[in-house]
Amino acid sequence: MLSRTAGNLYWVGRYIERADFLSRLIEATLRLAALPSSYGGMTNAWESALEAAWMADAYAAHGGPVDEASVGEFLTVDPGNPSSIRRCLEAARANARAVRTALTLEGWEAINGAWLDVQKYGTHLDDRDKLGTLLETVKASMLAFDGAAHRTMLRGDAYWFIALGSAVERADNTARLLDVKYHLLLPRGERVGGSLDYFQWTTILRTVSALTAYRWVYRDTVKPWLVADLLILNRAIPRSLISCYEEILRRLDQLSIASARRGPAHRLAASGYAGLDQAKIDTIYSNGLHEFLRTFIADNNRLGAAIAEQYLF
Repeated sequence: MLSRTAGNLYWVGRYIERADFLSRLIEATLRLAALPSSYGGMTNAWESALEAAWMADAYAAHGGPVDEASVGEFLTVDPGNPSSIRRCLEAARANARAVRTALTLEGWEAINGAWLDVQKYGTHLDDRDKLGTLLETVKASMLAFDGAAHRTMLRGDAYWFIALGSAVERADNTARLLDVKYHLLLPRGERVGGSLDYFQWTTILRTVSALTAYRWVYRDTVKPWLVADLLILNRAIPRSLISCYEEILRRLDQLSIASARRGPAHRLAASGYAGLDQAKIDTIYSNGLHEFLRTFIADNNRLGAAIAEQYLF
């Protein structure tokens, strides 16, 4: 496969995953921001959303109040934000169109349909109902693409590069979401383990569709260290860090067999997986969850760069 084709497919996976994550993040922020002030309601929910999406600096340069209307629009339909849902789907569609013959009809129609649906909302959102409808549309479209890819694509390098990009992006998103909750989200003066803290961790689990899974696994009330254990070290959760790295290693193994060579990307992925495989949540907490997650995000970025250098240039 040509490196340009591989790059297009890899970024289809990343942009689709990013659009899905943003839709879930905004939905979670709407829940957090809706807490009444008598309950200790959030005043920094939308600031935290920008931090989790890694867009705080971009929004500061953009200007505007940090509220639902302005931030919601910036993260969803703003054409001036290169990481908005609209621009992610535009980029995913452009990459998919460049390698149209590598996708099945169903895969292409899912991406193209998602782009057309978001186009209908224009570049401004008038009210919360439109925002909610847009988020549901995006989530359904991303699930449609995942289903189309899983059910209809040949298990070869095209599928592997899409899955690889998706797994790298998913790992980054989960780590950032956990880090923002642990390090930034709880207001000063609030008790860890209090009612507001409980509601926030529950919302984080909803963001990654893991609340029911948490209850099945732990049979306990929502506790921060157990949430971290679930989303970092539990292989049964598709969005956990270790599950993402199992997926990354699997796809790199398949690509290395097909090309009869391995490289730095494979070694970095193997090292990252080994670190997660040997980790214990008690040790992670005692050494600092924030520090662990920041190191993971940096290492994951290095892995993405190594994949790009090895396969995409």
